[in-house]
Parts: sequence; structure tokens; C-alpha cells
Amino acid sequence: MSGANAYKQMAVKTASRGQILIMLYEAAIKNTRKAMECIDRKDLAGKGQAILKVHDIINELTTTLDFNVGGKVAQDLERLYAYCGEQLVKANINNDKEPLLNISKILENLLSGWRVAVSEYQKTQTQTSGTQTNISASKTGIPANE
Repeated sequence: MSGANAYKQMAVKTASRGQILIMLYEAAIKNTRKAMECIDRKDLAGKGQAILKVHDIINELTTTLDFNVGGKVAQDLERLYAYCGEQLVKANINNDKEPLLNISKILENLLSGWRVAVSEYQKTQTQTSGTQTNISASKTGIPANE
């Protein structure tokens, strides 16, 4: 295993759920761009591999939706993911970059939103754990900053 692959595996193993979500979006966008480059180079095999990777990521994103927690947002994401899947099929069959551009824009917008959401969540977790530390320290009589 190369050093880069080992690093990627360790990054995934130690990442939070939010960080993994962001990694999935980044990989989907990267492979969407790769598929477009392959179309330009007339590399059909490369295009097919890149589209398959995007398809697999979108399937993973779809299967991990939690409709009980996410409600309407999860339903809307499911529809967007289904649309992206349809666009992937069009791009692959017609050797067309336009559907891939649509997918890329959608994924980039979603990634931007998820980055903000994950960052905000991490801030609240940090604040909560800081509060927990202060509470625990006050119970022991030890100042929290020592």
C-alpha cells in the first residue's frame, strides 16, 4: 500500500461522520470532473470508471439518509440524488458533459452547505465539551484552566 493510500485510509478511520460526508462529496465532485476530462480526451473507459465512482458515492449518500431525523430535508436530498443518478446515466450513454456539469453544480452547492453545517455542529460540540469540562472541574473544586 502506498503512503498516500495509507494516509487516506487513516483519515477516513479517524474522521467524524460530518467529515466523512464532506469527503464523499469532494470525491464525487472530483470524479465528476474526471469524467468530463475523459470525455474531452475520448477516454471511454476512464469516463466509465469515474462515472461509476460518482454513482457509488451517490448511492452511499442515498442509503445513509435518515428520514426520521431529516424529514423533508432528507426527502429533498433523496430526490436530488435520484436526479444526479439519472444525469449520470445520460452522461454515460450519450458521452455528454452537460449532465455532469449539472451534477457538479448540485454537489458543489450541497458540499458548501454541509461544510457550514459540519463546522457549526463542531463548534457546538466544542462549546458543549468545554462546558462539561468546566462543570466537572467545578464539582472537584479544581479550576478548569489548570
